[in-house]
Amino acid sequence: MHLERLSAIGFAAQHWPDLQVPADSIVARIVEQHRSGYVIHDGKDTWPAKSLPRLRHRVAQASERPCVGDWCFAALRHGGEWIIEELLPRFSTLVRGAAGETQARQAIASNIDHVLIVTGLDRDFNLRRIERYLALVTGSGVQPALILTKADRAEELEQVRLSVEAIAPGTPVFVLNAKSPDSCAALAQSLQPGQTAVLIGSSGAGKSTLTNTLLGSEIQATGTVRENDGRGRHTTVSRALKPLPGGACLIDTPGLREIKLTGDEDLAEAGFDDVEALAAACRFRDCQHEKEPGCAVRAAVEASQLDPLRLASWSKLSGEIARAGESPIARRERKQFDAAMARSLREVLKKKGRE
Repeated sequence: MHLERLSAIGFAAQHWPDLQVPADSIVARIVEQHRSGYVIHDGKDTWPAKSLPRLRHRVAQASERPCVGDWCFAALRHGGEWIIEELLPRFSTLVRGAAGETQARQAIASNIDHVLIVTGLDRDFNLRRIERYLALVTGSGVQPALILTKADRAEELEQVRLSVEAIAPGTPVFVLNAKSPDSCAALAQSLQPGQTAVLIGSSGAGKSTLTNTLLGSEIQATGTVRENDGRGRHTTVSRALKPLPGGACLIDTPGLREIKLTGDEDLAEAGFDDVEALAAACRFRDCQHEKEPGCAVRAAVEASQLDPLRLASWSKLSGEIARAGESPIARRERKQFDAAMARSLREVLKKKGRE
């Protein structure tokens, strides 16, 4: 009976067919994550909880620590305090690179079926940023959908939709007014009972407004955007999972200031399969797509078959993925090589200056 009621918060037994629950524990889902701890849901009630230290400190990557969306074994310990003692294996995880000069990774949400990339059709709209989000999502193995909000403020909606569909072939695109239940109806219907979706996007894109509309109540705080740049303040300060009326679950997240890749992304899956195919057709395997003879990529640009801005985006993302996937030794050697080349260049310039 306990496992059956968990279906209301997304539990699907097929993901853990051999599940054996310890006699003194329950299966619960982490639905909130705070600096001081977590909130778990047992399918009926929510409880504040803490995790065992080994789940936070004895892990290879920070992304392996408990996060919103995780299923766990929890038990009452220490005079009535709920303790997360074990995480169930994840079937999907949305991960990004941690901020700063580090190869650490941060889990945004786990055990998800959909990633909803939210972009406002105001100053927040940026095709290159959408490409970056799509690349990030490929590392999770989850199908993304693009949510274009603030349709009531935008002009030339059909042209905008076509430009987005051109960079994301096969990806569902929803153009809507996040404040209108009727406008959000198609998106709500796409989220099936038992599934979990996570919202990601910039601050001010409309994630919290969309969450409230899908929930049918004003649960998440919302705010305005700045007039000078169209960016919003962080009205959502922590990740939280909420059951939707239709039976799905939704995880709202704070706006992402930095979309740092991890090295596990696949640009072909992110919609760059056309550019990847052109690059594979170049005469030289190490072609830099600049002035090399037999470059299929440059030929496509010159024939107006490939947008140079899209090529620049692909090149930038490819470089980031390669650097993010470097081993610590390779990363150090590359930096040493770059520094040596910079010193050599300075010496050459000085010599030429003296001559």
